[in-house]
Order: sequence, then C-alpha cells, then structure tokens
Amino acid sequence: MEIILEKSKCIGCGSCIALCSKFFEIDEQGKAHLKKSEFDPKTEKETLEISKAGCIEEAIEICPVQCIKIKKIKK
Repeated sequence: MEIILEKSKCIGCGSCIALCSKFFEIDEQGKAHLKKSEFDPKTEKETLEISKAGCIEEAIEICPVQCIKIKKIKK
C-alpha cells in the first residue's frame, strides 16, 4: 500500500506526528513531512510505500483537513 500526504492541504496542526511519529515529522515550513517519502512538486504530494498501515489509520482519522490517504497498490 502507499501513504499519500497532500502537502498543500496540510495546516501543520501536528496531530499526525503526535499519533504516528514513526512516519511523520514537521518540516522547515511547519507542515507534516512523511519520512523517507518521495515528493512530487507538480502535485505537491509525498508518497511512501509501506507493508502495513498501523498508526497511519489513526493519523488519517484525526487529521482535521484530511490530507493523508492510503492507496492500495495492485501487484
């Protein structure tokens, strides 16, 4: 599966970091950053492939602007 963080929507509230610091941290602009992710400047999204969601699901639920998503990858 793939985690997608829409950087342009992030307000930097820090809830994802509080719940899931394994995957998230604050960047230089005060917004969430998905650790070890790839950033696409055209879409302003960070993506990271993972094997299981774990705390990501909690971060998705608590995000006030819903800028975190999980996409299942077909193989």
